[in-house]
Amino acid sequence: MSEIADTAGTGITAHEAYAFACMRCGHGWEQDYEIHHHVDGAGHEYVVYTADGERVPSPLSKPKCANCGYHVVRIMRPGKIQSIRDMVRAAVVDAPLAGPLVGPTGPAEEPPGPVRIQHHWHLSDLLHPFQHRK
Repeated sequence: MSEIADTAGTGITAHEAYAFACMRCGHGWEQDYEIHHHVDGAGHEYVVYTADGERVPSPLSKPKCANCGYHVVRIMRPGKIQSIRDMVRAAVVDAPLAGPLVGPTGPAEEPPGPVRIQHHWHLSDLLHPFQHRK
């Protein structure tokens, strides 16, 4: 999750990655950050966060959903979003096909082709087991 590198006396740079999930719309995403630790002229320490080369606010302060703008966002270790997407794909895309439909008097005509069962999942539904109530 993190990696620290000394940048030749100019401070320390840590690399962090987080997974985020919006508790309103279910949007999930992952982001890598570089955290640059510095000391100013008065000896005070400060931190600068960058993502994709751009300066950004701390991802831990008040993250905002990129999809709906909501501020109730769950922060998790990296890889969680991808594992949930894989679980959804296995449950929906790779679901077994239903068999032929047969009426009460037997098949009256050529049975239709395979029927795929589809479910509409929200990421927030799948994150329910990961939510800890206090």
